[in-house]
Amino acid sequence: MNLQSLRKRLEPALRRFFHLYWLFTRGMTLGVRAVIFDRDDRVFLVKHTYVSGWHLPGGGVEPGETFRDALRRELAEEGRIELTGEPALHGLFLNSHASRRDHIAVYLVRHFSQDRLPEPNREIAACGFFELRALPAETTAGTRLRISEVVEGRAPMTTWR
Repeated sequence: MNLQSLRKRLEPALRRFFHLYWLFTRGMTLGVRAVIFDRDDRVFLVKHTYVSGWHLPGGGVEPGETFRDALRRELAEEGRIELTGEPALHGLFLNSHASRRDHIAVYLVRHFSQDRLPEPNREIAACGFFELRALPAETTAGTRLRISEVVEGRAPMTTWR
């Protein structure tokens, strides 16, 4: 038996083992992010008070909450954004650079309003729309990757990263 065939046999068993291990040793965390474009094709980014860099808006999914409900809540809290149409699912990412959460659903948002909601919560230091060719230098690599995937129409890579 060569090394490659041994690897093919062991890999599925190891994946199952580690999946069960993590499932029982800590709760699974879920998150949502949104790539939001306005009519001028500028992208919306947020800067949090507790972590450096500019990020896509979003956050955690609470127990009993759907991804879309969490997206609506997080966008209202972080950017005064109210969805006026259905967001399109861009991809589901496992252990992504987008967040420290286990699974992140990233949505594309083009239909929204910012008129009727209160100011963003205190965890947001700044937020706003930016030209794609003039993103802030502190924009995180994961944020740049998700934006470029959407702009270029590329399918996301769902990998362990």
